[in-house]
Amino acid sequence: MVREVVVYPDKRLKLISSEVVSFDEKLHTLLDDMYDTMREKNGVGLAAIQVGVDIRALIINIPVEDAEEGVDQPKENTLEMINPVIIEADGNEKFQEGCLSIPGVYEDVERAKHVKVNYFDRDGHAHTVEDEDFLAIAIQHEMDHLEGKVFIEKLSYMKRKKFEKEWKKRTK
Repeated sequence: MVREVVVYPDKRLKLISSEVVSFDEKLHTLLDDMYDTMREKNGVGLAAIQVGVDIRALIINIPVEDAEEGVDQPKENTLEMINPVIIEADGNEKFQEGCLSIPGVYEDVERAKHVKVNYFDRDGHAHTVEDEDFLAIAIQHEMDHLEGKVFIEKLSYMKRKKFEKEWKKRTK
C-alpha cells in the first residue's frame, strides 16, 4: 500500500527515530508499504519517518538497467535495514542528492565515500554491508532521516538560505 510521504518542513522529519524491538508482521507490512511508496514516488530509498513512523528502519533499492524493461527496481533487490549503525566511514565524495520529503530539490552534498554498516533484516537477523559510492551515499542519506536530519542541513549557509527562500515561494 502506498503511504503519504511526510514533506519538509513537517516537524516529524526532526524526530530521532526509536530502535526497533519487535520484528513482527507490523514491521513487515511497514517495509512492504515503504517499498510500494518509494516505487510510486520514483525514489531509491525511504526511511520509516518519511511515512510518519518514527522507528529506525529504512529501505534502499538502487535501480538496475534491464535491457527489456528499461530501469527497474525488483523488490528482491531491496536492502531493508533495521537499527543500522555505521561502524566505518572514510573518504569524501560530493554527490547530487534529492529527497522524497523535499520533492524537486537536488543539491550537491559531501559525504563519506565508503561506509561499513551493521544492521538487522526484517526477521531480526544481523548483517553487515560495506560499500562505496552511490550505495554508501544512499545509506548515509537515509540514516540521517533516522537522526531527524534532512540533506539540506548539509548545505552551506548561503545555499541553505537560498533553498529556504525558494521553498517558501514554492509551497505557498
